[in-house]
Amino acid sequence: MKKNRSACALVNTLDIVGDKWSLVIIRDLFLGKKTFTEFLHSPEKIATNILSNRLELLKFNQLIEVTKRPNDNKTKIYYLTDKGINLYPVLYEMMHWSKNNLDSEIGPISRQWFKDIEEVEASEVINDTKERYIKLRSEIFAFN
Repeated sequence: MKKNRSACALVNTLDIVGDKWSLVIIRDLFLGKKTFTEFLHSPEKIATNILSNRLELLKFNQLIEVTKRPNDNKTKIYYLTDKGINLYPVLYEMMHWSKNNLDSEIGPISRQWFKDIEEVEASEVINDTKERYIKLRSEIFAFN
């Protein structure tokens, strides 16, 4: 077992996902992105060196895993582990906090997401999203 630098559970979590890039990558995985190139095309414009670093950090901490495409041994396919999927409630709450507490523009994807879940209980949205991702992940394995 890896020794943590702090006895604080929050600090230990922030050591892994406490920067925006790790959370953006996790968000993108939930949105269906799977490859390095797809992550690079996110509107936030992550630099290649930062992307590589964060993917390694997430992999080291077992939030993501990587496989290769069956007919293309060069392309890596990244996917969330169960531990990574279990971060979705945190992302859900952070998005709601942002909408309710920050005076900032919300982009079209976020606007549509909030519209789609307007009348839906949080637990239902969270469970549906996690189940949908597990199905997507199983489709990744079906091609390998």
